[in-house]
Amino acid sequence: MSVVHRGVRNAFRNTARTVSITLILGLSIAVSLTMLLALRTVQSKIDEVKGSIGNTITVAPAGVRGFEGGGELLTGEDASAISALPHVAKTIQILSDRLQTGNTTTLASAIEPGSFGARQNPAAGITPPVGTGTQRTFTMPVTVISSSDPQVISSLGVSSFAITSGTMFDASSADNVAVLGKDLATKNALSVGSTFTAYGTTIKVDGIFDAGNTFSNSMLVMPIRTLETLSEQPDQLNSIVVQTDSIDTVPTVQAAITEKLGTRVDVVSQQDTSSQAIVPLESIKAISTYSLVGSLVAGSLIILLTMVMVVRERRREIGVLKAIGSSNAGIVGQFAIESLTLTTMGSILGILLGSLLSNPVLKLLVSSSQTASAPGAFAGAGGRIMGRFGAGMATAATTVRNIQAVVGWDIIVYGFLAAIVIAVVGSAIPSFVIARIRPAEVMRTE
Repeated sequence: MSVVHRGVRNAFRNTARTVSITLILGLSIAVSLTMLLALRTVQSKIDEVKGSIGNTITVAPAGVRGFEGGGELLTGEDASAISALPHVAKTIQILSDRLQTGNTTTLASAIEPGSFGARQNPAAGITPPVGTGTQRTFTMPVTVISSSDPQVISSLGVSSFAITSGTMFDASSADNVAVLGKDLATKNALSVGSTFTAYGTTIKVDGIFDAGNTFSNSMLVMPIRTLETLSEQPDQLNSIVVQTDSIDTVPTVQAAITEKLGTRVDVVSQQDTSSQAIVPLESIKAISTYSLVGSLVAGSLIILLTMVMVVRERRREIGVLKAIGSSNAGIVGQFAIESLTLTTMGSILGILLGSLLSNPVLKLLVSSSQTASAPGAFAGAGGRIMGRFGAGMATAATTVRNIQAVVGWDIIVYGFLAAIVIAVVGSAIPSFVIARIRPAEVMRTE
């Protein structure tokens, strides 16, 4: 009978022990695979956060905040100077304006002013007289924003952006077109193909979008070249969004921009936003690492103790095999095959359990960790930069929540490799014990 055949057959000599060891090893390997999946998935998310959230810098004119404050707007030359700096991967130019009903547009705002809106517009003569409690009627302005890359939704100051009908215009377009927030379109009874007037020009509605909040759904987006022409702001920019090649280069780029443009700009990064998103992910990664090591050690100890017990039980059998000429290598190989058989069965069970448990365990780990939270994004007066930070925070929180593991063939291969490691480690000490057994002593004592 071959060594392999004896090893496989011996793995089933004690049914109760075989079943219990398979179950325990299966659970151990399932935990190992789940934690390995968690490590890979979380590391992928960390890289994603570092590459898409934390590598953003906002450059705005000093003193300008939305439609408040003062100062001079930026120019295309400033954007070009920033683009030429080392580690700058991309720059997005942003220009915004406000349209007043009956003055610069036929559109009516979808936002009701309320008492807060009244107090924010004293120049229009609509502040309620002190002590009277009287609310004067007026119409809120309509915010219009343009971006050199509207596909990067954070440049629009929103955390989500979905075209619900029609299409988005080309970023390089100079046509008199716009996409409207759904609330603004509803308020003015407009649909795709309809027209309205702004800056004394007929504007065509190319699409309707949903940005997920009332303020953003009450604004409109136009091509930046079109807005520059119609608003008579040629080569003017409210802000520039800078994406670096890595989160690690953000401080260097931030310093270089400040040095290049001086005190006439405010330079703010989203590194803190990224850090808040990464902290819970790092916690999950640490838990996964410790659990992975622990489960592998536990599996190795289980098979080690099992094989030590098996060797002790079969001392007489080992002595007889040695007495009839079996070599130490042959006997050790037999027990190694038995160990490998048990761990292979445990691995098959563990892979099945790991595939089923990976996503529930990941969700449990995520829900038990603190996730970054922030108020919804907003744009307009006093809030354009903070709107983009709100979008970044919302994206960070979504990134943490939307973790999902995918079990591939490589993970299955890793499962069987883990089984081999556990079998080899678990058989090491018993093999040493086998080599020290002397047939004469065994036959005499037993």
